[in-house]
Amino acid sequence: QVQLVESGGGLVQPGGSLRLSCAASGSIRSIYAMRWYRQAPGEQRELVASINSGGTTNYAGSVKGRFTISRDNAKNTVYLQMDSLKPEDTATYYCNWIVATETRKYLEVWGQGTLVTVSS
Repeated sequence: QVQLVESGGGLVQPGGSLRLSCAASGSIRSIYAMRWYRQAPGEQRELVASINSGGTTNYAGSVKGRFTISRDNAKNTVYLQMDSLKPEDTATYYCNWIVATETRKYLEVWGQGTLVTVSS
């Protein structure tokens, strides 16, 4: 079984920075994609950033140029560096991985979420 644990959320002032981490445990044979989603109260969950097995990254237009997704394969961890934060970035952030395990060719896994609040 694969589990994802996020960390790094918290309260930050507008213009500030935070770095989220998402670490995986369990038996993973390969990783197809790592993604960060967010969901604000009363809103639908939206894709913020993704990185695939080849290292290609994609970002939502609202965060492009401010957020950076990266990964550390040795640590089975993906990061989301968030700079120039705005109040509208306030949301619960979830990591989402698409992986292959010993018994599953395709498995989608979600983390529990970490709250980011941008406020003065």
